[in-house]
Order: sequence, then structure tokens, then C-alpha cells
Amino acid sequence: MESDKKRIAIIGAGISGLMACKYTLEKGFNPIVFEARSGIGGVWSQTIESTKLQTPKDFYQFSDFSWPREVKETYPDHTQVLEYLHAYALHFNILPRIKFNSKVTCIDYVTSSTADLHSWDLWGGSGEPFSPWGKWRLTVRNGQNPSASAPTDQVYQVDFVILCMGRYSDLPNIPDFPLSKGPEVFNGKVLHSMDYAVMDDDVAADLIKEKRVTVIGFQKSAVDIAAEVANKNGETHPCTLLFKTAHWIVPEYLLPLVFQGLNRFTELMIHKPGEGFFIWLLAMLLSPLLWIFSMSIECYLKYMYPLKKYNMVPTHRFLKQISSCMFTVLPANFYDRIKDGSLFLKKSQSFSFCRNGLIVQGESKPLLSDIVILATGYKSEEKLKNMFSSTLFQKCIAESSAPFYRECIHPQIPQLAILGYADSPAILYSTEMRSKWLAHFLAGNFRLPTISKMEEDVMEWEKCKRRDEKESYRRSCVSTLLQIYCNDQLCKDVGCNSRRKNWFLAELFAAYGPKDYKDLS
Repeated sequence: MESDKKRIAIIGAGISGLMACKYTLEKGFNPIVFEARSGIGGVWSQTIESTKLQTPKDFYQFSDFSWPREVKETYPDHTQVLEYLHAYALHFNILPRIKFNSKVTCIDYVTSSTADLHSWDLWGGSGEPFSPWGKWRLTVRNGQNPSASAPTDQVYQVDFVILCMGRYSDLPNIPDFPLSKGPEVFNGKVLHSMDYAVMDDDVAADLIKEKRVTVIGFQKSAVDIAAEVANKNGETHPCTLLFKTAHWIVPEYLLPLVFQGLNRFTELMIHKPGEGFFIWLLAMLLSPLLWIFSMSIECYLKYMYPLKKYNMVPTHRFLKQISSCMFTVLPANFYDRIKDGSLFLKKSQSFSFCRNGLIVQGESKPLLSDIVILATGYKSEEKLKNMFSSTLFQKCIAESSAPFYRECIHPQIPQLAILGYADSPAILYSTEMRSKWLAHFLAGNFRLPTISKMEEDVMEWEKCKRRDEKESYRRSCVSTLLQIYCNDQLCKDVGCNSRRKNWFLAELFAAYGPKDYKDLS
């Protein structure tokens, strides 16, 4: 079989890597998965004790592998998620394909002449996944042998690479500070949320015990860590959450309502790239319904929680936050901890370090701290760029803000796909769709358009989303409110029916989920 002869490398054994492996196996390929850690699961294998799903599990499951019956919770914790991923890997015999403790340090495209790349009208010269003119060379650092004096590097040559490295790991975003005002002048301990997450639970508990902890940020990690510290230390050693911008924090019981709204009728209200006049007009006429929904959620949250009292009322609309992939779920007892003095909130546009804590803009006294945890995100773009040894491909990543074609193919980088990069309300669901699409492409079931056509497509997406999101635009987050529309495109490419419901009203008003795409053939 021809597919047996093609070598496919998958970098990363998180959720994206597992699905990429599973679906390429089904198409007859023999992929090899390189995982830098000693186990599968990606971010789920190293996270804080209180972490659990922020997506209802019906929207966070594999289309052909359901959650175990004994998992009754709507939002399973990180241990249950990791067990689910292990069960999936065992069921589909993925584990034998994985090389653990094998970190891919760089990848390099080997071709007879780089000039050929600029002359190609079709992706890879042919519009097909495998090209006779080039291969990828991977440098892999093996850290498995503890007796070796230094890690050993090994080089692999493959026909296709699937990057599944994720966005939220490895390369933390550390803020810049003026000279003598950064962590170097602080007598306490400074660490990134990534470093806190990888600690064993007992080590993390011992680190924060009876310490004055300040957490910087207001996204998911910041809020979760602050709540965890406040719950453990109590009011005798309160935690401070220092943030620049407030975001809408949604209680768990509202999430199913939000996810049920991800249907075709809702998507009629959203402007789409390259839309015709009728679709544009329909979106204009229906869009006030989205505004009403957003305002209703905002009014409810302001009524139920003391947002104004604690200076936590966001300046942006709830809907804009969802479309910008900034979705945070309210931790249990969050406001109770604020009320009993275990957790303090401070809003400030800037801060710097001093010997015994932080200098917060607008305050005369320093914020006394023993530990500062920077929950300030990750440099996902730089992490992706650094994977390439070629400056040409590094520029392709760094010098363009356009999204990827079908959110996984860069028009100028041949024989390579990127899974798990695009954000989504339900990342497993959206990534599985692209894994299936990619497997069909690798199997030769369709060809890509010309490079110029793909670039026109992604530029249309960027133009459309910049108009809606403005300064909040990120290329990794363009399809949040258009999941079904994007899935329709993937289905059309593959050649299968994009209408997955049994009757008209369900097609229009019922939410789409993983099970709707179980048989994508």
C-alpha cells in the first residue's frame, strides 16, 4: 500500500497529537509521534489541583469514543480528563506509536533549491500532501536515558509533519520591567503559572502555605490559581489577584445555555468572509438578537455578583469576549473567598517589583508579597516560529497575521499541518474535525487549491474578523462563533454531506456537537 511508504511525523502527544495519530492510522499510514514528556495528555498532564473542564463534557468528547458511564459530572476534573485520554489512546492502539522523552528541537525543509518554493503555484508544487521535491528533517533530542552524560540528538527524515504542540505550554510570556524594577530586586519568589502547574500538588501546597501570594492576570489560569491559594491559605494569609483588565466570569450553570446557542440560526447573525449581499443583509437584520443575548448575560452577571463593588465590570461586551476566545469560568466559592477576606482584588494598569513586594500604580504603599505568580500567558507565536530552522518559514509565521487555511495549513509552508493552534469554545471538537479533514487530505481524497487561492481565502477571513474584533483580533481565534460554517467547508472539501441533522428545525436550531460528525466519509 502506497500510504505505508510515506513517513508522517506528529510532534506532540496531547489531544491534537492523539487524534492526528488515530486518524492517520485509519487511513493506512504508520505515523511516528514525538512527545517531549514521559506521558500523553499535554497540558492535562501537568496542571493545578483544582483544574477541571470549562466545557460541558458533551462538547468535549471524541466523536467515536464517549465518556465512561461512571463519569457523571458535567465538568470532569483534570484526573478524569487524563484517564479519558489514556483510555482513548489504549482503545485505538496509539501508545506504541509514541516516542516519549523525545523533544523535537527544530525542523528543516530539505529541497533541491529554495527557489522552487517561490515558483510553485500549487502547495508543495502539486497541491497534494506529499511532494517528490522535498522532505522534512527533524532533529530530536532524546532525554530518556538518565545515565547518559548529555541528551543525544537523532535526525529523522519524513514526508509530512503535523505540529501538535498546543498554545499554552513551554514558552511563558514574562512582562518586561524597567531596570532595577523587575523580579531581580524582589526578595521573595517569582514564578510563572506554568511552573506552578507542573508542581506536584503537595509541593505546590507547601510552597504557598502561610505565604502572602499575589497572582498577576485575569484569565483562566490566574483566576483558578488565585481561588486555589485563597481556599488553602484562608484569611490569615490572603491572596491578591492583581489585574489590568476585567473579564466576564461565567458560572458553570450558564455554560450549557451558551453552548446550546452554537447553532445554525445563531450563525446567521454573524458576518462571514466573502459573504454576498443577501447573507450580509440577513446578518445585519438578525444581529440585534445577539446584542440582546449579550446584554442579558451581562445584566444577569451584574445582578448576581458584586462586580461593581470590586471594580470588576468589564468595559467590553460579553459576546466580544466569547468571539475573542477569552472565556473564563467562575471557580467555586470565588466571591465567598472575597467576602471572607481570603482573596483581594486589585485593578491597576501597571506594576513593578520592590524588595518586599510590588509597587502598584496609584497606591502609595507597596503590596507586600512573599510569592508572585505571573499568570501572563504564553508566547505561542514565537514558540511556533522557533520550531523552524529556516528563516524563510520563520518569516512566514512572524510576518503575517492572517489565519491558516482551514485553520491548519499555511499556504507557504509545504507538507506540514498545524493542529490545536486554533482556539475554540470546544477545542477537542474543533480539532477532531480538522484531524479528520487532514487524514482525508493525506489519503488523497482531495487536493488543495492554488497557493494564491488559499492566500485570498485567509485574507478574507482576516479582513472580516478585523472588522468585527478590531484590536482584539488574533489569527488563532477567527471561527469561534462560526464553528458549523467552518465544519461545512471541511465537509465540502472531503465530499460528504454537511447537513448532519434529521430534520429542518433541528438543523436550524439544535446545537452541533462531536457526535454529529461521527461518520465523516
